[in-house]
Amino acid sequence: MEQMPKTSSLKIASTYGCDDHDTHKRTGTLWTAVAHIITAVIGSGVLSLAWSTAQLGWIAGPIALLCFAFVTYLSASLLSDCYRSPHPVTGLRNSSYIDAVRNILGRKHVWFCGFLQYLSMYGAAVAYVITTSISIRAIQKSNCYHREGHQASCSYGDNIYMLLFGCVQIIVSQVPDFHNMESLSILAAIMSFAYSSIGLGLGFATVIGNRAIKGSITGVPTTSSLKKLSLAFQAVGDIAFAYPYAIIVLEIQNTLKSPPPENQTMKRASMAAVLITTFFYLSCGCFGYAAFGNDTPGNILTGFGFYEPYWLIDFANACIVVHLVGGYQVYSQPVFAFVEGWAAKKFPNSSFVNEIYSAKMPLLPTLQLNILRLCFRTAYVASTIGIGMIFPYFNQILGLLGASTFWPLAIYFPVEMYIVQKKMKVWTTKGILLRTFSIACLLVSLVALAGSVEGLVSAKLNKPSGTDSHLYA
Repeated sequence: MEQMPKTSSLKIASTYGCDDHDTHKRTGTLWTAVAHIITAVIGSGVLSLAWSTAQLGWIAGPIALLCFAFVTYLSASLLSDCYRSPHPVTGLRNSSYIDAVRNILGRKHVWFCGFLQYLSMYGAAVAYVITTSISIRAIQKSNCYHREGHQASCSYGDNIYMLLFGCVQIIVSQVPDFHNMESLSILAAIMSFAYSSIGLGLGFATVIGNRAIKGSITGVPTTSSLKKLSLAFQAVGDIAFAYPYAIIVLEIQNTLKSPPPENQTMKRASMAAVLITTFFYLSCGCFGYAAFGNDTPGNILTGFGFYEPYWLIDFANACIVVHLVGGYQVYSQPVFAFVEGWAAKKFPNSSFVNEIYSAKMPLLPTLQLNILRLCFRTAYVASTIGIGMIFPYFNQILGLLGASTFWPLAIYFPVEMYIVQKKMKVWTTKGILLRTFSIACLLVSLVALAGSVEGLVSAKLNKPSGTDSHLYA
């Protein structure tokens, strides 16, 4: 292993602090930004939207999907103008979400924002560990059902699949940062299109085969009004957290080259990505509900709404696994950048923190290794795998965490930063509209929180309120 010259702490810390003179060469374009967004947004939770539509019915379900599409785009647009401050085009860069909060709203907001942001990212990583094991297990079940019939008892464990996923992530996590992830994000985006299209196609084929559109205006009937309300709340929560990507908007925007101004490119990328994801969300949700009606499973592919063709089910779940490899990194890289950037600032003369080593392996390109990166990222991946193995039903807990972080991270901070950035007076029409929008989203978040709490209590009592396949997106 050959030691390379000591790198500047600025290079390692560039995604930690606001510095317009960092050494990163930004090469991102509109399409790489779209790929990053789609990788982050279209998770395996897209295939649970049929269940959400089934709980809300034919009117409220599609309307909820469209409303959250609008909320997501508005949130991303507000944030994209906060990438530079004090001016959105000529100001200094805020290369991460927390940098923007620090430099626009002040340090008193940083701890609260940082805690929620990194907790949300860490929770998403744990959810992807669990979801990956579910998808791999679904492949085995699909083959088992094909061989032995749909009534066969096909039971498989999760831990071995989580460990395998962890081994892959330990290797992939050595990718230095977002600037080196274009290829991985593009591959993950292609995979998300593949399995979403398969779910959409199978739903459409089933509707044609049934020669009828199932479902009703009010959705799945329940034994009581309280139960119906609880399931509707959970459905709102599923849809709400299938969309937002506010916590990584600025990290993605920090990869973009300029000119044109980064905020303009990011707004166009957000518009394209939200339109694409909304098309798939509406199609998967509506065709899935039309195909199965009141029997709509929590996830069409892993919940076995479809059994045949089994090879297509296998391929779709394999695509989910590949996509989640990239999705895990999209949510984890900002955490890596924060910790490693803090260490570089705290210990600027430490070889453990700052030295880059060159390792030449047979038949492989030269690897650039950093000891802190290797140790911390390996420990991070191991911790997410460990939590996933201890709490394989952790998706209910993550739903609770997601409900707690949706409003402050996706709505409150973007709105407040935008108001301060634009020096907007409180009682102007635009200011009133933005804060009314924020309050409305707070109410939705509280509703989703109530549904998540009920789902968690039901899971603890071994009485799932909907299905064990609700997946975090």
